[in-house]
Amino acid sequence: QVQLQESGPGLVKASQTLSLTCTVSGGSITTNYYAWTWIRQPPGKGLEWVGLIAYDGSTIYSPSLKSRTSISRDTSKNQFSLRLTSVTPYDTAVYYCARARGPTMNYRYLEVWGQGTLVTVSA
Repeated sequence: QVQLQESGPGLVKASQTLSLTCTVSGGSITTNYYAWTWIRQPPGKGLEWVGLIAYDGSTIYSPSLKSRTSISRDTSKNQFSLRLTSVTPYDTAVYYCARARGPTMNYRYLEVWGQGTLVTVSA
């Protein structure tokens, strides 16, 4: 049974870089054909797809966040990570990592989720 767990600072200052890691257990992040995804949900708002890194290491980013986003992986630790630069209070959200059945932005393909972690950006 695959499980995902987010980790990282819960508080980031504006203009700095948000860094989160998702540790995956029960399955390899290099297994065909899965994609390892970051999603966020600002307080009182809906889900926002951030980006993914696929089983082969390829990445796809949300067009609205692409200039500030980087997703990488450490296959030796079975982890993937999110970096979001130049954050503002608008980036305050619960950040989730999830596994998708394929490299897609379609939420219907998200089948395993982490519990989420709240990141607050202070002004």
